[in-house]
Amino acid sequence: MNLLSGHFYFVQKIKFKNIFDSKKIFNNFFHCLTYSYKFANYIILMRELLLRQKQILFFIIAGGLSAIVEIGSFKIFSTQLPSMFSQETNFHGIHYPLSNILSTSCGIITNYFLSIWFVFERGKHSKKKEFAYFMIVSFISTLLSLSFFQFFYSFIFKDNISLIIYTLSPEMISKIAAILLVSVLNYSIKKKVIFNG
Repeated sequence: MNLLSGHFYFVQKIKFKNIFDSKKIFNNFFHCLTYSYKFANYIILMRELLLRQKQILFFIIAGGLSAIVEIGSFKIFSTQLPSMFSQETNFHGIHYPLSNILSTSCGIITNYFLSIWFVFERGKHSKKKEFAYFMIVSFISTLLSLSFFQFFYSFIFKDNISLIIYTLSPEMISKIAAILLVSVLNYSIKKKVIFNG
């Protein structure tokens, strides 16, 4: 009996001690749950925002893929064309005109197909009219992009920018900056004029 009651006392003492330890654990667990709940709410809010703005997200993805095509083809054209055409690097004050036009054309065609497949709804105009409007807007965008490129290349970006794994030349930085500026205009015009919202 004495041995049994001693065991009982020992168990009670451990339980009593564990209650306080478990309160700490419970409080820590509760704080984790609270932060997890807040984090989960932020995730849910972001998800709802993305679903509401799905078209903008798809436009950004399509534009990003088109920009990759455009920048990649610009890199290829700007390194290959000067060996074929000596005036490609500076044609009457215009730097890399053919490289810009050809790479922008590649980006436009890629963007058209990604836009009709994933971003916008068709049906506001006939397919021929839609394509014609798209090309007119793209032609104006090309002129704007070429103008921005010339401005950035001539006046703003003079030095290379070294990233950890890659060094961006002034041509590439100017091209990226021009694409970013023109893409904002492209989205609003394509949404309002060419496609069904």
